[in-house]
Amino acid sequence: MPSATDPGGAPLTLDLDDFKIDKRLQNLKKEVATQDAKHRKTLGELEKGVDGLFDSFARLDSRISSVGQTAAKIGDHLQSAESQRETASQTIDLIKYLMEFNSTPGDLMELSPLFSDDSRVAEAASIAQKLRSFAEEDVGRHGVPSAVGSANASRGLEVAVANLQEYCNELENRLLARFDTASQRREMSTMAECAKILSQFNRGTSAMQHYVATRPMFIDVDIMSIDIQVVLGEEGPQADHICIAEGLSVLYKEIADTVRREATTIMAVFPSPNEVMSILVQRVLEQRVTAILDKLLIKPSLANLPPIEEGGLLHYLRVLAVAYDKTKELAKELQSIGCGDLDIEGLTESIFVSHKDEYTEFEQASLRQQYQSKMAELRAEAKQQSESTGTIGRSNGAAVTTSLQQQISVTVVTEFVRWNEEAISRCTLLFSQPATVAANVRSIFACLLDQVSQYLTEGLDRARESLNHAATQRDRYVIGTSVSRRVATAAANAAEAAAAAGESSFRSFMIAVQRCASSVAILQQYFSNTISRLLLPVDGAHPSACEDMGSAVSVVEAAAHKGLLQCIDTVMSEVERLLSSEQKATDYRTPDDGAAPDHRPTNACIRIVAYLSRVLEVAFSALEGLNKQSFLTELGNRLHKGLLNHWQKFTFSPSGGLRLKRDITEYGEFVRSFNAPSIDEKFELLGIMANVFIVAPESLASLFEGTPSIRKDALRFIQLRDDYKTAKIASMLNSIMAE
Repeated sequence: MPSATDPGGAPLTLDLDDFKIDKRLQNLKKEVATQDAKHRKTLGELEKGVDGLFDSFARLDSRISSVGQTAAKIGDHLQSAESQRETASQTIDLIKYLMEFNSTPGDLMELSPLFSDDSRVAEAASIAQKLRSFAEEDVGRHGVPSAVGSANASRGLEVAVANLQEYCNELENRLLARFDTASQRREMSTMAECAKILSQFNRGTSAMQHYVATRPMFIDVDIMSIDIQVVLGEEGPQADHICIAEGLSVLYKEIADTVRREATTIMAVFPSPNEVMSILVQRVLEQRVTAILDKLLIKPSLANLPPIEEGGLLHYLRVLAVAYDKTKELAKELQSIGCGDLDIEGLTESIFVSHKDEYTEFEQASLRQQYQSKMAELRAEAKQQSESTGTIGRSNGAAVTTSLQQQISVTVVTEFVRWNEEAISRCTLLFSQPATVAANVRSIFACLLDQVSQYLTEGLDRARESLNHAATQRDRYVIGTSVSRRVATAAANAAEAAAAAGESSFRSFMIAVQRCASSVAILQQYFSNTISRLLLPVDGAHPSACEDMGSAVSVVEAAAHKGLLQCIDTVMSEVERLLSSEQKATDYRTPDDGAAPDHRPTNACIRIVAYLSRVLEVAFSALEGLNKQSFLTELGNRLHKGLLNHWQKFTFSPSGGLRLKRDITEYGEFVRSFNAPSIDEKFELLGIMANVFIVAPESLASLFEGTPSIRKDALRFIQLRDDYKTAKIASMLNSIMAE
């Protein structure tokens, strides 16, 4: 092969090869173009074929849909025709059966075997009900038959109606008998089958009522007699409310368990179990529960109350409360088991409506009965104590002893509150409407107000009688000055005894006031904790009750105020007696024997301050607040006035004036414990006024200038100076007054 790089030769062979390759490429391009044209042509033909195929499918689908619709219409027509055929057949059968019942009145012997075949009872019942409905509707539409053509049809249908009624009754009784037999054997499937068939007769009402009525709890006499024995227990008619509550719990649990077992059967047997449960629960409450409650809740007569020894009205109210509470619990339990559409709450309330209508009157009467019994008990105890101590009939101290025996007791008031609290708890248990609760609570609380007010007022009155008796004793032994020493001694001893009785009665009254305050505090606390929350939801109830309580407390306060004034009289009477017996004319004079003046308080002052300290000790602890302040202020004013009047009976030397000032200081120190600024000021002025006996006559004018407020009393006291006439003080006073 020649070399392509030969410099001397030409490249002939290479050029020939290139030419061949180019030619082949051209041939290949032509072939590709030819094939592509064929391919495009084929694709075009295929697309046309596919479009044609889609058109064929669309036509086919339309044909199929049309055929389907036609077939459905044919099926509907066939079904309608079949239904009409069946309806026509059933109608023909019903007409045939109706003609059988239309034959002779009361003749049911020629009926088709269907109506006597026990295996086809359900079918017979269904057909009989259809025939009966049709016949009754036709008779009702035509009304009373006339004397012409339509009379035969009407009479014929009336015969059919009568025969169908008789047949349905006979069939229903037959089914009920079969149901009872199955019930005794506990054949649940047979019971369910009978119940289902019987549901076609008046929606099964007779079957449901029959089933409930034949339950042993409603027809077994032994069960009903045992019920009351279970409730009362071993104590029988004497059982208290606690035993009755326990007995009711036991009995109601047994009733609930029985209903729960019956519910299981009812759910398995009846097509409408809720309706049966409604009838059953209603029968339980209206028959069995009511029978028990009628024996328990025998309403007493308000005109002739049962004796308190037998429990009184309180026993009836307590039994009513526990019976209501336990019955409500039973109702909730029965509702949880199931009672259909029965308004069990309303039914339960209706059982107690006669008792609730008069509840408030019975509660008030019971509270009054308890109060009267308690007062009789306290009087009997007081009488027994008096007889045992031999104090009855004794004149000396008889009133004091009686007062101590019948002293106010906070325990008794607490007992009143406890009675009321128990009554309120019954009220809130029996009633739920806020307005009704508030009205009843006010009535019940009013009883407590009356009881507390009456008890405290009578207790204060008894304590005041003791003060009156002591005052009578004091007045009895007031004697003149011209008596023998023996008579005077006897009178002094009697006066001491009267003073002791007065002090004892003072203490007794202060204790009574203290216990009154404690009792009122208990009452107010009870109102705040218990009564208020029950009254606040109702407009006007709470303010009215507050007003009632204020009125009751004001009655007690008025009685206490009278007694406190008598206490002040008692104290001042003893102060006056001590001043009269212990104060000597020489106490405020210069000693005649030339001895040094005595600057100690006088014996009368010492005795009075000691007496006041002793007797007022109980007052300081017994009285509180405004009562204490007003009492001590009044006593301080009376003491100040009494001392002023007393000292005007004496004449004073300068040394006597010093001793008087010492007495005034002693009295002032004591009354400072009253914490009454006005009284402190009065005794301070007394101390200043005593200076009229001490200063020299020529210094009296400066004394008035320093303290002008004492001018009026000081002018009277200056006349008591022993040098009033000799020192010509009167003329000096005239000049002072002239200035």
